[in-house]
Amino acid sequence: MPRGRYSLYDPHDHTPLGEEHFNCAPGPSGWRYVSRTTNPTGEPTGSVDLAIDDLGRPIRLELHAAQWQVRGAALDGVTWVRTDPTGTHANEGNVRAHAFTGTSPAFLVAISRLLRLTPDSPETRVRLVAFTDPVLAPLTVDQSWALVKSEAHATDNGPLIVDEYQVSTLDTGERHTVHLAGDVVLSAPGIELEELESPPNVF
Repeated sequence: MPRGRYSLYDPHDHTPLGEEHFNCAPGPSGWRYVSRTTNPTGEPTGSVDLAIDDLGRPIRLELHAAQWQVRGAALDGVTWVRTDPTGTHANEGNVRAHAFTGTSPAFLVAISRLLRLTPDSPETRVRLVAFTDPVLAPLTVDQSWALVKSEAHATDNGPLIVDEYQVSTLDTGERHTVHLAGDVVLSAPGIELEELESPPNVF
């Protein structure tokens, strides 16, 4: 079960945003990722609990940030309930989308499992509901993903396969690169892997 720590920063000006302490593992239904986030001074800021099935679909999502809460799942597209800090208002949303996304590295792993690209696959378009910081406001985004290459890197535990993805946000034209090894993000905009206690799981 990989356990480790990501540092999070603003991808545009590299301002430190804090850290995400995580563990993840395959389960009987697919894969689960659990984490807690802290700000740059180490104070707790939220948590992530994401479970996907064998096809990469989100079967359960629970996010907490700034006392806001989101619970969601794949249902008629994706459906979620967002609750305000006082707990008195809960708003339900539904979009004909494939999955969720946000600042957590968990979402990048989940999307890669959903798309199951190979280097021969064409660029694949995916519609996502992003929950944006700091109040988990929902925003529908369209991206295209392409697996550029997969390379084996020698390690003490045997070869490690690193996948390089090119991700484009279609409404802005912004393109960026994501490097994944199994169920761990090695690097992506705003994300750096700082610690990893055990090797990634291979799907």
